Amino acid sequence: MKRFLPGVAFTFLLGSVAVPGQTPQPSKPLVITKNTKLDRDMVYGPIVIAASNITLDGNGARLVNPAKEKSLQYAGVGISARDVSNVVLLNVSATGFLIGLQIERGDRWRIEGCDFSDNFTDPEFGWGEAPSRGGMVCTGLTHSAIRHVKAERNWDACNLIDCEDVQISDCHFAHCSNTCLKLWHSSRNRIERCDLSHGLRIKPGETHARDSTCVLIESGSNGNYFGKNDITHGGDGVFIRVLNNWTSVDNVFEENDASYANNNAFEAWSPRNTYLRNKANHSSYGFWLGASDKTVLIGNEAGWNGDPKGFHNAPEGFGHGGIVFVGGPSSHTLVQDNWCHDNHGGGIVMRGDTGSQGRKWKAFHWVIQGNKLEGNRWGIHMQFADWIDVGPNTFSANAEGDVHQLDVTRFTARSANPEARKAPVARLAAPQQYRVGQSVSFDASGSADPQGLPLAFHWDLGDGTLAEQARVEHAFAAPGFYRLGLTVDNGSLAGLAYSDVYVVDDVDRAVKPEDWTWTDDSGQCKVEYRADRDQKLVGDSAVFARVEPYDGMRVSLLHPRSKAAHWQVKGQKHLVFWLRAIDPNVPAWQDVNPLVTLWESPERCVRFVPVRDLMSSPLANEGRDGWNYFAVPLAGGEDWKREGPKITQVNWVTLGFDSWGAPPLSFWIDGLGLK
Repeated sequence: MKRFLPGVAFTFLLGSVAVPGQTPQPSKPLVITKNTKLDRDMVYGPIVIAASNITLDGNGARLVNPAKEKSLQYAGVGISARDVSNVVLLNVSATGFLIGLQIERGDRWRIEGCDFSDNFTDPEFGWGEAPSRGGMVCTGLTHSAIRHVKAERNWDACNLIDCEDVQISDCHFAHCSNTCLKLWHSSRNRIERCDLSHGLRIKPGETHARDSTCVLIESGSNGNYFGKNDITHGGDGVFIRVLNNWTSVDNVFEENDASYANNNAFEAWSPRNTYLRNKANHSSYGFWLGASDKTVLIGNEAGWNGDPKGFHNAPEGFGHGGIVFVGGPSSHTLVQDNWCHDNHGGGIVMRGDTGSQGRKWKAFHWVIQGNKLEGNRWGIHMQFADWIDVGPNTFSANAEGDVHQLDVTRFTARSANPEARKAPVARLAAPQQYRVGQSVSFDASGSADPQGLPLAFHWDLGDGTLAEQARVEHAFAAPGFYRLGLTVDNGSLAGLAYSDVYVVDDVDRAVKPEDWTWTDDSGQCKVEYRADRDQKLVGDSAVFARVEPYDGMRVSLLHPRSKAAHWQVKGQKHLVFWLRAIDPNVPAWQDVNPLVTLWESPERCVRFVPVRDLMSSPLANEGRDGWNYFAVPLAGGEDWKREGPKITQVNWVTLGFDSWGAPPLSFWIDGLGLK
């Protein structure tokens, strides 16, 4: 029986303090600094865990927000901890708070048997971002385990920010108005056998669910594993979002069910992710994978998507589909052994850029084989595509045809061979660095066929060079990025490999970080420079610049700080440099970037304005998570507007950047100079 003595606090069991009463009165938080077991018959207010190497056993006790006023219904934090590690948290519930559990910077936590349901939620919220709140908000949590925990009916059930190596298993994070699980810059986490369903915020008659989703992954969340989770009935099931050009790669999804999504069972705008034996059924689209280069889909089911009697939002010209790659590039894609059936559109769909009729980008370098394509509008629908291998697939009852092609080049269809039961494995050995005119070797002789069948080799080196042997010697004639692809086949089935090739020349006049400074209008920014020997292209190191604090206005990186470069313009045609960047703000860049200015003196300069924002829309899709090569014509040109007088000498250079928000910005610069 619970004891209700309003206004009285008890000390018991290792010095813990309870706030009794069905509706707790406001009190100072209970501070835990040693092993503590709570009284299961008490109702507590907020708790602060303030020491490492302890166990807090809730023993079934409840924490309830002590605020009475309706306007403060979700005030405060139930359990909070900062800079403490090796903590075991067991068998406690917290409800009615803005955040049920908040951990800031901790290592080796174990959270088990707890319940953080019915904290902040807002099903009436519209589109856009809201602060982190809800069941659990963990920032900087590492090497930890969350098991058998509930966090239902929240805004976000569990939000991982800057977290690494966290294992989440057998948890119930369902029925949330924003997300059931959210990862922001969180990597190498493992999520298994969890209920992550009903991440949904929608009104009756509403169409798009306001970007609510069961699982949201964004901003450099890499190498995570999702296995055997229930991710059904969301706005989306899984959404890998890239609103700031900071991709999330090398995530693996295995045997999850993301069906019955209002929009897409799986939606991704990021490269290098793998989907194995998942279910993506009864949604508007099964897999919507725009701008998802280097993607692997094996053994998935995508059926009954776009059904007019069910979810059928945002139809395209091809209707809906099971596995769909549109809206962005899709280079180096493997689609194998999937079952795509009864979709109101294509079973498998690829499409290049419609605005330019494929001139800007195409679906490029695909292998499609071993799939069952049954009862769709089309089995495979292809438009604005290049270098597509279609191996043996099974087709039946596709209403408007098995393979539909519009503007497809280099298309190969391969027949079944009883001896070729498994696909060959393509292995590509390539150099780490490339220089203009230097002969390099690309070697695929390590590729193997499981049956021992002979292999054929097909190369596209990205500069127009094609080859058909196992080992290729080649020299690139000009600096820049090249999209290199390899397909190997045993006459029936094929494997693919790829490499992002960055070819550099010897221009590199800005290698010393101490020679850099910056300018900004407000005087509120600070830029720290250092040499980075891990992220480099041209020489021994690149220059890394960290803008922190950043005021959200244009900041210009300046070289050299002496303003005495004395670079002669005569005979030079371009200012060249390599650049990569991370802007964590959502959305990221604003106006145009980079804004390049060459200064002869404070009174005399020439500015080059790109015709579009080349940070938001890089020259190659791979530039989002890689290097971008800029060659700015000194005379101006189609892509760069030149403003200012003629100059004969460059004494310093500024590269200007502007973001919508004011988080720290990170830049890497290499190979800067006139050429």
